[in-house]
Amino acid sequence: MGSDHYFTATPASAENLRSIRVTLAGRDLEVTTAGGVFSPDRLDAGTAVLFANMPPLPPSGDFLDLGCGWGPISLTMALSAPHATVWAVDVNERALDLTRRNAKALGLANVNAVLPDDVPDDVMFRTIRSNPPIRVGKNELHGMLERWIPRLDERSDAWLVVQRNLGADSLQRWIDATFDPGYSVFRAATGKGYRVLKVRRHGTPPTEPVAIPT
Repeated sequence: MGSDHYFTATPASAENLRSIRVTLAGRDLEVTTAGGVFSPDRLDAGTAVLFANMPPLPPSGDFLDLGCGWGPISLTMALSAPHATVWAVDVNERALDLTRRNAKALGLANVNAVLPDDVPDDVMFRTIRSNPPIRVGKNELHGMLERWIPRLDERSDAWLVVQRNLGADSLQRWIDATFDPGYSVFRAATGKGYRVLKVRRHGTPPTEPVAIPT
């Protein structure tokens, strides 16, 4: 990949399109991947741990895959919840193109693969499912989460998979300290060196009734 990273906006490395076989949403599928994106040769271990430990999706609503790569999480959500709208977000144009290709090949019209700024400001998410790009650096990662976690709908969850030795526990502490008491975070699962973090946005607390003097 040379100097490219999977979070490079426009990879300069050769595309080298390839087909791989994966199992998504219980279906054996053939998808297209390429160089210059995250885990082009297989379903990565972290995403597999996320799939094994996340709950069923809501039946409908807007869902977010943050850092979609070639699309395994987005495709899984679109297959599992055909009445939902899946927003596959990435800064890597090649990744977005691959997600679009794969969604089209699978007949999934409910996937929108877009740059972050192309998600309408009024969209709120019933769920976020993500293998976030940890290697962008702490400041960039924190900025991403500060942008997107507040767009969870009330009583909705984000499920994030993070490698333990790349700072999963410190990220959990940061989330707990950063977001107001309307949110909570805990470790939902551990497997193969990964943590699955669940971030919950709770409902707005009821307003205390005002006492009327008699």
